[in-house]
Order: sequence, then structure tokens, then C-alpha cells
Amino acid sequence: MSHRSVVSISLAMALLSAGSVAAQESGQHFWSGDWYLSVGVAGFSAPTFEGSSHNEFKFSPLISVGRQGAGPRFSSRNDNPSFALIDKGAFRAGIVGKFVPSRDDDDGSELKGLKKVKWGAEAGGFVEVYPTDFLRARAEVRQGIRAHDGVVADLAVDAFTDIAPDLQLSGGPRATFATSGYYDAYYGVNAKQAAASGLDPYKPSSGIQSYGAGAALTWKATENLSASSFLEYKRLAGPAADSSLVRERGSKNQVLIGVSASYKFNFSLQ
Repeated sequence: MSHRSVVSISLAMALLSAGSVAAQESGQHFWSGDWYLSVGVAGFSAPTFEGSSHNEFKFSPLISVGRQGAGPRFSSRNDNPSFALIDKGAFRAGIVGKFVPSRDDDDGSELKGLKKVKWGAEAGGFVEVYPTDFLRARAEVRQGIRAHDGVVADLAVDAFTDIAPDLQLSGGPRATFATSGYYDAYYGVNAKQAAASGLDPYKPSSGIQSYGAGAALTWKATENLSASSFLEYKRLAGPAADSSLVRERGSKNQVLIGVSASYKFNFSLQ
């Protein structure tokens, strides 16, 4: 089964919202300065849907944009497209967005009888901190739009070090939390769906969605071209693990492994 994953970034809104503040602080246009745009693609084996016990090969675009800086910079494939409204080198904060693909029984026979989850988005804010020059902590909090009406929070800590001049090893723990609106869309089973699917009825509450860890090995082939291999494991917990979809037809253990490549374009704006 083919899988399409789309990433969209509403930079225009971000720039407009940041403009007046940045202009007041610097006396320049808010877009003035050195910037980068990184584009790439990842190919990986991952669960056919969240909570599935079966994996399939998927592709996903990788897009990030931001200001050049002298301070430490680390990026993870788990980072969703974001724009920093505050950038102090060791501390960044701003807006973040995520495209949410649809989900239906074409994604797995285990989903037959359950309602289709529409495609949509999640929008919110992020904060990332560098306590040291080899450690980054990042948090994203996003409100669901159309696909679900819940709130999702991702937390991640990554340590990173150069094990060779052009080779970086990174990794650390991850955790995700969500409210009942998210769980109802992806893990809930009402009476009608229970009758159609054969699953036990399940009405979820809020709580932790998963915890786990990820690691990556990144090769900087040139100043702008990089490639990486990555491995991630997470275990579903709380309302996700308690869902009859996961207990009766899926798995709490979710493993993802893959490779990616990206190219960074540098440019300046006056």
C-alpha cells in the first residue's frame, strides 16, 4: 500500500505575526539577515498506522527554515516545521505546525468498521533550550484542526556529539501526551463502530500517549549536503495502550528505522 505524507508550512502568517516585534527590537525589517532552507526526503519502515502490529515502507519530505546563527544548532527528523519568533542562540521559541494525513480502512484491515479520520493539521508553539553545547531539549504543543480536536504535546531531549569530523551521533528520550479529543479520533470505539468492527467499545480520556527513545547517525557529506540513518522505538501507554484497537488487533511496541538525505540552501535578505 502506498503512503503519502505531506508537510506544509504557513510562513507568511508567522512572518506577519513576528514582524512588528522584530522590527521594534532591531530597527530593521524583521526578515533581514542570513537564512537557510533545508529540503530532503526520508524513507523508512514504520507501523502502517499508529498502534499497528505491521510495518510498511514509507516516504516523507523533510523541510526546515530558519535564521543562520553562531550558536549551537541541532535538528531532528521529529521536529515539525517551525518558525522562531524568539531566537537567542541557546533558547528558541515560536510557532509550529504539522500536517495530519487521513486514516481509513485502506491503511489496514484492522481498521474496518471504524470511522475515517479526515486529513487536517496541528498548530501551536514550540520551545527549545540548549543547556550545554551538546544537549537540546525541545517541546511542542499543538491544537488539532479538522483531523481531531485534541491537544498534542511532544517532548524530546537529544544529546549529540561528533564521533568523526563529518559524522555526528545523536539520540535521547521522547514522550507524547494528548487530550481526549485526539484519542477519540484515533483510538476511540463507540457502540456503532464496535458493532461494525467487532472491537470492544472504548471511550478514552487524556494522558500520556507514548514514551521511548530515538537515535541517529548523520554524515555531513559537504557543507550543505547531509545524510543520516535513524532508529526509533516507542511504547504506547495510557489511553492509547488501553484501546481495544491496540489490545485486540495491534501492538504497544512501535519501531521505526530508516534513512534520509537533505540539502541546505543559504541565503540573505535585506
